[in-house]
Amino acid sequence: MEFKRLSDRILYALQMALEQKDLQVAEELNAALEESLTRKAGGKGFVERRDFTIEYEAALDELHRLRGMI
Repeated sequence: MEFKRLSDRILYALQMALEQKDLQVAEELNAALEESLTRKAGGKGFVERRDFTIEYEAALDELHRLRGMI
């Protein structure tokens, strides 16, 4: 994984937390990731140009599974 943005680093940490099944840390990292992806978004005429990566979607799926386990 290439770390071009802060969100890339947070996603990597989220993936690690999920691998370790650490729900509390994963939840906080997910919130931080959402914030980093949307903080400069919005405003008049804003159009999101970035797609969510396969890795992010997989992490969200894993987070949902972990929530169901605990």
